[in-house]
Amino acid sequence: MVENKPKKRLGEILVQNGLITEEQLDIALKKQRETGELLGVTLMTLGFVDEESVFMPLLADQLGVEFVNLRHLNIDRNVIARIPAKFAIYYKVIPVDFKDDVLTVATSHPLDINVIDGISLIVPFKIKTVLASEKDVAEAVRKYYGVGAETIARMMDAVQPPDSVETKITDISEIDSEASIGKFINQILMEAYRQRATDIHIEPFENELMVRYRVDGILRDAQVPGNLFHFKDSINSRIKIMSRLNIAEKRLPQDGRFQVRIGNTDLDLRVSFLPTQFGESTVIRVLSSAKLYNMNELGLSAQEQTQLDRLVHKPHGIIYVTGPTGSGKTTTLYACLSRINKADRKIITIEDPIEYQLKGITQVQIHPLIGLTFARGLRSMLRHDPDIMMVGEVRDLETAEIAIQIALTGHLVFSTLHTNDAVSGITRLIDMGVEPYLISSAVECFIAQRLIRLICPRCKAERKLTPDIISDFGLTPEKTQGVVIYEGKGCNYCNNTGYYGREGIYEFLFLTEDIRELINVRTSSGQIKKKALEQGMKTLLQHGWEKVRQGLTTPEEVIRVTKEEN
Repeated sequence: MVENKPKKRLGEILVQNGLITEEQLDIALKKQRETGELLGVTLMTLGFVDEESVFMPLLADQLGVEFVNLRHLNIDRNVIARIPAKFAIYYKVIPVDFKDDVLTVATSHPLDINVIDGISLIVPFKIKTVLASEKDVAEAVRKYYGVGAETIARMMDAVQPPDSVETKITDISEIDSEASIGKFINQILMEAYRQRATDIHIEPFENELMVRYRVDGILRDAQVPGNLFHFKDSINSRIKIMSRLNIAEKRLPQDGRFQVRIGNTDLDLRVSFLPTQFGESTVIRVLSSAKLYNMNELGLSAQEQTQLDRLVHKPHGIIYVTGPTGSGKTTTLYACLSRINKADRKIITIEDPIEYQLKGITQVQIHPLIGLTFARGLRSMLRHDPDIMMVGEVRDLETAEIAIQIALTGHLVFSTLHTNDAVSGITRLIDMGVEPYLISSAVECFIAQRLIRLICPRCKAERKLTPDIISDFGLTPEKTQGVVIYEGKGCNYCNNTGYYGREGIYEFLFLTEDIRELINVRTSSGQIKKKALEQGMKTLLQHGWEKVRQGLTTPEEVIRVTKEEN
């Protein structure tokens, strides 16, 4: 007589597989007694597990196989090398362990004899299968084999590139791989979209081609096949064809753009090629119409939203947004324009380049090579009877003076300057040669801004507020009494960075009567800033501290983006 082995309880299975802790199980069981719900439902409600984490261990127990959580594994590269990329992708498996001539592979179909037999034909080892979710297997394949590994592997099978790295593959038709190169580029773009990247960097070095994504303002390496270097010229040629650029020109910089659609999202991709020692370096800027923000999403406090709303509804004057490249100035300006974009108003912009297309707004792209500069465009725009105008950037005296004259004749003008803080906007205009009385007469406000990374909500944890942090923000222990701060520990959701998403911090310098008088007598920027602080101006550092107090970001992130000010 065979004795039936008692089935394990759900909580026991989840704890055994490391999906929850004993403490979390105790909390869930207590909650379950109060609600009467199933334990799995209670665990999901509390956020301890997702549906997949509950289902997969139970399925493994029912099938009589081991379950592995790939998100918690760090697989050795020697184990990964046991199965070539194209077979791992075809059979949807990932090798996880190799011991005593037994290769353990994770798959979502551990009992599928076709998978086991197929792998057995290509590896001379005994195969053991374990259960993992299909989503986690696909993610692990991307992580360990690299984006587009299957495509590159097939191209390597089709043509063996020469050993000499100095020999260049310039003609795509020679290897009949245009479609495959196109597929690889699509995979790179899809992965960038999936990771929320704003830029893709494809950079050639002596013996490798690096691909990096800029996510939340920070560059991350993308896992790509090592032999990708042999196809660098084919990749660049394909991108040039998509951007309608000259594929034969490799000695001069080139700029272009093209569009793709991913699902229901249209991506506008701006491309720039730069000749380097080892070939052309390519940067693709990823712009999505779905990422257009309104004023409620910029990260402003309720008071700042009210102040900005009052500014954008003024009948005339100039509003300058200042900050370094990549600080979100254009996004803020677009949000302001969207707020006041009504059928009874004529809005014209002149930009370099046009980053987003705004319905109902006339947008002009400058072309310096044919004489269409900011200054010349501004003069022509006036003949179109606009109510509101946006100048992408004030770079010279001529543009600055025309913008001021337009504001003084009853128009509302938005523009940007590259300065570290709001007060430096005044200094920058005076250095260009603008008379102080024109600045005080026309400008309504200087707004400095930065983008800070937000703490990942899934690995957010409380941390200690140290004296160094208090000192960095110019505070005292008394003012930080009872303040709780947080950090991200790092998880799969945030790619182990501890951050997910970004938000703005701002510094508003309103030109009050006192500030205008100081500008007219050419008072130093330090004195103007002192007066503005007396009148209630909040600096970037102070606004950043508010975000820290709210548990949205870390002290280190605020210090990082405001270090120029400090």
